[in-house]
Amino acid sequence: MTFSEEILEGIPSQLPLPRNYDSALNHAPKRKKCLTASEELLALKNALRYFPQHFHKTLAKEFKEELESYGRIYMFRFKPTFEIYARPISDYPGRSLQAKAIMLMIQNNLDKAVAQHPDELITYGGNGSVFQNWAQYRLTMKYLAEMTDDQTLVMNSGHPQGLFPSNNSAPRVVVSNGMTIPNYSKPEDWERFNALGVSQYGQMTAGSYMYIGPQGIVHGTTITVLNGFRKINKSPNGGLFLTSGLGGMSGAQPKAGNIAGCVTVCAEVNPKAIQTRHEQGWVDEVIDDLDFLVQRVTQAKKNKEVLSIAYQGNIVEVWEKFEEQNIHIDLGSDQTSLHNPWAGGYYPVGFSYEEANELMVNSPEIFKTEVENTLKRHVDAINTHSNRGTYFFDYGNAFLLEASRAGAKVHKNDKGQRVSLRDAESNSKEFAYPSYVQDIIGPMCFDYGFGPFRWVCASGQPEDLAKTDDIATQVLEELIKTSEKDIQLQMQDNITWIKGAQGNKLVVGSQARILYADAEGRMKIADAFNNAIAEGDLGEIILGRDHHDVSGTDSPYRETSNIYDGSKFTADMAIQNVIGDSFRGATWVSIHNGGGVGWGEVINGGFGMLLDGSIEAGKKLKSMLHWDVNNGVARRSWARNEGAEIAIKRAMRQEPKLKITLPFHVEDSILKTL
Repeated sequence: MTFSEEILEGIPSQLPLPRNYDSALNHAPKRKKCLTASEELLALKNALRYFPQHFHKTLAKEFKEELESYGRIYMFRFKPTFEIYARPISDYPGRSLQAKAIMLMIQNNLDKAVAQHPDELITYGGNGSVFQNWAQYRLTMKYLAEMTDDQTLVMNSGHPQGLFPSNNSAPRVVVSNGMTIPNYSKPEDWERFNALGVSQYGQMTAGSYMYIGPQGIVHGTTITVLNGFRKINKSPNGGLFLTSGLGGMSGAQPKAGNIAGCVTVCAEVNPKAIQTRHEQGWVDEVIDDLDFLVQRVTQAKKNKEVLSIAYQGNIVEVWEKFEEQNIHIDLGSDQTSLHNPWAGGYYPVGFSYEEANELMVNSPEIFKTEVENTLKRHVDAINTHSNRGTYFFDYGNAFLLEASRAGAKVHKNDKGQRVSLRDAESNSKEFAYPSYVQDIIGPMCFDYGFGPFRWVCASGQPEDLAKTDDIATQVLEELIKTSEKDIQLQMQDNITWIKGAQGNKLVVGSQARILYADAEGRMKIADAFNNAIAEGDLGEIILGRDHHDVSGTDSPYRETSNIYDGSKFTADMAIQNVIGDSFRGATWVSIHNGGGVGWGEVINGGFGMLLDGSIEAGKKLKSMLHWDVNNGVARRSWARNEGAEIAIKRAMRQEPKLKITLPFHVEDSILKTL
């Protein structure tokens, strides 16, 4: 079959031959047994309903074996025979250009050069899924190939519920992932529902079809590292940044450190993850000996090298070794997948990678105890380095949250001492270390409307990406001429970033780019793209963003951690964001439970939008992007965030139809008299 024929086939009429297990790929760890005997039968019934009855006898046995072997039913037999990657938009069968754009993005999310566990349909984060199984993939692609611009495809946690009549202005696809009832939103609930095949963890941009490889997080990490060094009044040159994790998102850290200009050490226990990042050029050197690591880091700091090192081993060993050898760490963080601590997101010290994976499945309670003990050791070492002047920040991966639950000393008492949650005062649960959003990204970027705007060249041509880089640079350089002082640093950082983007070789998978821009910048860049498409200078462009943004996500330990009016545990903003995007012109919208900080800890929304050069696309981009950003700036201004109040007043001056409720400030002296 050709690529188009296999897409249009959907579920095959004849049973495909079994697929060989590709040991060369990075596979998801086996999930722990979490279903009762009756629930296992229900999981099989749920899986078999995708297929005609004459397949059931063969597949029932096969799916039972998958459930026993992997803890999930992936339906490997039904993985397509064609290579999965982001083909040019013209290569996809279909009647809707918008639907073809979504197919392109799905393919990119599952490209083996992009996805963390491609055979298990997991893009990043250890469990961030595009689909739960290959039947869902096949049906979804078939629906997209068949749909017209007056239909909408409804996606429930990877399951294509079907095509519904709608209209040209409605989204082509509406996605939800993991939207469980709040009382059933604990991590163990996810394990059970996912094993049953009724819910999935979409992470952020995995289940939203908007992942662009680690480039997206490279930019955010670069901004964070640059401003982290600014915060401690030190140049990155000759400075040391220590962190861990080289998976889908966290793999961006060494590249970001190189762009920022420091020495970066990133520990990782999975040899395949290290190999991938080293082969891609995202990390310079690989070291597996602690003594040699000390020697190499000492040399690099002395010579002020720009260098990234992957240490193959446990991060705790590095913190403790650097403490022993008195190596000063300027910036410290962690980006392991601690939203998923009991299923491969974080590994205990003292075990090989293989030993830990075996313990995880066969002795999950012992594994959990070892992880908790490791977190406590990890934090003890961080606390020692912090006493010596290290600036440590939580990078939004639930590190502080899980360390707190493990009993680590990550809280402050009223004397400023670092203590466990048990020993913290009953009226103070404050973490001893800030989230990077609290200290850096929130007040410097999100409050002013700056967030991760991204685009993908649907033609797949590097030449188109170079043209978009030039267009974006021109727009930003024009905007900075008249921009106010409070946002000039943010503007200049992004001009520097986009000018160096080609040289930094950031593309993995689709021809994509990201930069931080406010509402005005996003609208003007997108409008310039649309005009270039209309004039025939550029192919179609797919717009999007990370959910890690100004208004897409309500996450009290990350995106909204610098909201101090007591509302950071509410999720109205994320829900309103997606509703508003859906009737202002988005090509597809998504809403998720879960993300980088964990199931039950965040609600996040995203969008995708196709620019085709039409007048209608020009209208949609202005309407939707203005809302998509200012919804969040308005919420932040109501929380009395100074930068957001400045930004929303500026937005109202620019758009007379925008009228936002502003807060009156209360003098503390009045409250003290009560």
